[in-house]
Amino acid sequence: MEWLRIVFLLLPTLAVHVSWGLESTAGSRPELSQLSRQLLDSAREPEFFDWLRKVRRKIHENPELAFEEEETSRFIRSELDSLGIEYTWPVAKTGVVASIGSGLQPWFALRADMDALPIQELVEWEHKSKNPGKMHACGHDVHVSMMLGAAKLLQLKSKQLKGTIKLVFQPAEEGHAGAYHMLKEGALDGIHGIFGLHVSPEMPAGTIGSRPGPFLAGSGRFLVTVQGKGGHAAAPHLTADPILAACSVILALQQLVSRETDPLEPRVVTVGFVKGGQADNVIPESVLLKGTFRSMTLEGLHYLQRRIKEVIEMQASVHKCTATTDFMLEKMRPYPPLVIDEALYEHGKRVSEALVGEPNVYLLPMSMGAEDFSFYTHQMAAALFMIGTKNDTLGSNTADLHSPFLVIDEEVLPIGAALHAAVAISFLDNTTDAAVTQSLTS
Repeated sequence: MEWLRIVFLLLPTLAVHVSWGLESTAGSRPELSQLSRQLLDSAREPEFFDWLRKVRRKIHENPELAFEEEETSRFIRSELDSLGIEYTWPVAKTGVVASIGSGLQPWFALRADMDALPIQELVEWEHKSKNPGKMHACGHDVHVSMMLGAAKLLQLKSKQLKGTIKLVFQPAEEGHAGAYHMLKEGALDGIHGIFGLHVSPEMPAGTIGSRPGPFLAGSGRFLVTVQGKGGHAAAPHLTADPILAACSVILALQQLVSRETDPLEPRVVTVGFVKGGQADNVIPESVLLKGTFRSMTLEGLHYLQRRIKEVIEMQASVHKCTATTDFMLEKMRPYPPLVIDEALYEHGKRVSEALVGEPNVYLLPMSMGAEDFSFYTHQMAAALFMIGTKNDTLGSNTADLHSPFLVIDEEVLPIGAALHAAVAISFLDNTTDAAVTQSLTS
């Protein structure tokens, strides 16, 4: 999630926009504040907080990559069993969907992603990753822990819930579109809205932020093989040089943004990997390129995909080479832009302000980063919020997400658990109350 650093440095469409009566909550601030504080106080009780830390550290010690989260999933199910919470498993291979409440509508969902990254942890502490080359360097261990905390809080109030809360423990956020597969398997059918939290090591611990409307970019990847004719560097006229062709490809791709895109519309095309040749006096047979393209609109994403292929093939042809472009549509499925429902954003903002105070809730700028939570935003009312984990006294100001030096301030665990629970409970309350009011006045 490199996008979070960009978000904080800048700090001062197909989305479904459904209000579900949330705009009527302005008059219930005292009740919302009381609920939020009660939940936070419960999550901060020593026994509860100690349990949260143990959960997070257990998951942190055993990071698993996308669609390999077998032990993580097993641990989640064990905790749900101990809480007496029913769940469905497996979903999208390792995913878990738990259910708390009456089972009746309305249904509201909370989401936490489970997978880790192929990174060797370099933080020396008691609970360092025990799996070589794997680390929870994007905070998904924290996400799962906060949601299990919310599960515990919600289960205590299960008989008072005015509907049903679904807890979505999702696999494979990191590049493998786990959210898409959860939707494809029907795990979120019938859901009225969904809320998610993501850690931000760039924001002070306990602060919260988001924005309504377009938030994160749609993102795709491409893999290119430029095929030429190799030979000795002393006789380039007898070859078709794929290195020269690849260089022309890289330069020409930059013009898709600088000369074909409205300067007021954000788009990105980046080549981040080049591999070709093994000797300084030999022209190789081929060159491999890898890159990413991004846009804040689906139209922009589709346009870039089409033009990337055209430019690559034409530039290769100019140098008497050929090129194949693979957009990895199944293995690394492109993510659509993340567009946050305005009513659900306002609801999450009100709950956040009640929980941590208005000065600690930020309006974040748009970012060209990507998150597969975006798949949910195109199917239902959805809101993704950031929660800060930066604490200078812990040294957590020295690392970004996806860093082997990432340090998390665990004081955010009860805040995230309470925020999840408060957003869900008040959503059900407001939705049900709005429906009753509408039936009485119709």
